[in-house]
Amino acid sequence: MSVLQTAVKLILDRWEASIQNCDVLLKTLSDDQLQKEVSPGKNRGVYLLGHLISVHDNMLPLLGFDEKQHPGLTKIFIESPDKTIPEIPSVQELRSIWEKQKIYLKAKMDRLKAEDWFERHTAVSEEDFVKEPHRNKLNIILTRTTHLAYHTGQLIYLKQA
Repeated sequence: MSVLQTAVKLILDRWEASIQNCDVLLKTLSDDQLQKEVSPGKNRGVYLLGHLISVHDNMLPLLGFDEKQHPGLTKIFIESPDKTIPEIPSVQELRSIWEKQKIYLKAKMDRLKAEDWFERHTAVSEEDFVKEPHRNKLNIILTRTTHLAYHTGQLIYLKQA
């Protein structure tokens, strides 16, 4: 295995472990627990689940894989704060989307070769990418892994709820 392949594997393994950590936690939380705020006055678990789904859905076009699968979730879970949209998808519906999405995204990610991860993502122009080659697909995985871990940490507080 080359150094490039090893580096990509390390990052993708961390992504997958973070997905699994969140997934295990979500399976231990009841629907009622996900309706609670992670801290007084903060986001509810259901909102964080929808937010993670929406952020990961945005990865599909950003990585050049596909169009968003759930574009309607962006307004609810990215553009609007929690509790400002009166009707949101149910916990059950979001759990189902999460399950399908993690499989779909992994299948798309598994198709890339190590060197493909160093190509530009779709939010950076070709001109800017020449100046900033670190703005690549692998960097998206790094930032989204951190984002996922942050919100998983918030969701842990619901175990006490």
